[in-house]
Amino acid sequence: MPQMLLIVEPVGQRAERGRAAGEAVHQRMLDFSAELEAAGLLLGVNSLSTAARRLARRGGGAEVLDGPFAEAKEMVGGYFLLDTEDPAVALAWAERCPAAEWATVEIRGVGPCYG
Repeated sequence: MPQMLLIVEPVGQRAERGRAAGEAVHQRMLDFSAELEAAGLLLGVNSLSTAARRLARRGGGAEVLDGPFAEAKEMVGGYFLLDTEDPAVALAWAERCPAAEWATVEIRGVGPCYG
């Protein structure tokens, strides 16, 4: 199963960083993406916005909540989807990921929910 590197970052960190520092961080992440692509491992990558909505169906109706969600201390800020079934390979790349300096990089296999 492919491996995913989830970037889990503190809520509000992007705003606190400021534009210039944010652009520098973004460039480092683009460079990391290019390294993964050159290694033939990159299946997909994206940064996720801080805006969010949640939907839950309960009692025959849908409940939609707009974020930000006050109880959240962290958010998934983005991901890298890797073309490897080896968690050790994913871990080695997670250790090289620049985001590990300001966020947590969570490694997860991607596959069916029954496994």
